[in-house]
Amino acid sequence: MAIKEFIKKYRNIITIVLALIGIGIMAYYDYCDTACSYLQGDIFGIDLKWIGIAYMTVIIIFAAFKQSDFVRALLAAGLGVEIFLFSFQLRNNILCPYCLAFAVTVIAAFIVNYDASPSWLQNPRKMWLYFLGEVNFPMFKIKRLPLAVVALIGYFFVFLTFTGSVTPAYAQDKNAAIPSLGKGSYEILVFADYFCPPCRRIDTKAEPLLKELLETGKIKLAFVDVPFSKPAPTFAKYYLYAVNANDSADNILHVRKVLFDAAQVKRVQDENALVEFLKEQKITLKIMDEKSVFPLMTAIIKEHKINATPTCVIKYSATDIKKYVGDDKIWDGLVELKKHLQKSN
Repeated sequence: MAIKEFIKKYRNIITIVLALIGIGIMAYYDYCDTACSYLQGDIFGIDLKWIGIAYMTVIIIFAAFKQSDFVRALLAAGLGVEIFLFSFQLRNNILCPYCLAFAVTVIAAFIVNYDASPSWLQNPRKMWLYFLGEVNFPMFKIKRLPLAVVALIGYFFVFLTFTGSVTPAYAQDKNAAIPSLGKGSYEILVFADYFCPPCRRIDTKAEPLLKELLETGKIKLAFVDVPFSKPAPTFAKYYLYAVNANDSADNILHVRKVLFDAAQVKRVQDENALVEFLKEQKITLKIMDEKSVFPLMTAIIKEHKINATPTCVIKYSATDIKKYVGDDKIWDGLVELKKHLQKSN
């Protein structure tokens, strides 16, 4: 059996499989392995990940009932949406692997369901509008609707309704200083989100090494909480309160461990539960104006174009700045710095 005939015979099953893969990609997007990417978008306040899951679910339903015209129309609209989202990523110089993988499933499903329009085959020059195919909806008295038009509708719909961001930001107020450890000439900036599994992993692994580097007296270390997740600003606030009460290295590293546990072990989401957990862990807090620090965090996040966590920026000098993304690369970067410091003795 030829490949074309095989695809045509089993196109509904293949479409369902591709849609399930798309759902799996979006579900996995909520969980990160080596780095948590920041690329957020919504339509009418609904996160694009959930819209993507709902979209693929509807396609599965229509494919299961062999409603090919509805499937092709949805996929054509999806092409228009994906073109807009891809251009959004290019404009902001950030490519989300999950988003691209989802787009591939949409394109693949469209190809599987593609049927050339008779009008297009008869006269490609004059009937270019039908190059994506056509659909018929007799119940709506719609005949030979060009899928290119449906794709354009999808594009302009998301163009008018999409709200997206690639750089996380805190609410702004007056300036202050980001808490730091050490006064050395080598600067280490660790960007993390307490709800990011790789952030917790590298924080635990790197703690002894960071202490060792601080003991050299040659580094300055600062932790910058990145508001990827919704509760992150609340966690950042209580991190600042704890540091304001005790800014020693041991306390700062311990507080971070407790906050990671609160986020990923206890699954704390609201402020009251976080305060209660911190009391149980005997974390001392001293209230301060956290909004005076948040603008500085936002500025440094933008300065270093942080769009994934964990990220570590190591400044050897004003002109020699290295950026590492993902727990493995961060570990290698810190080890490299340690070797460099040993050689410079």
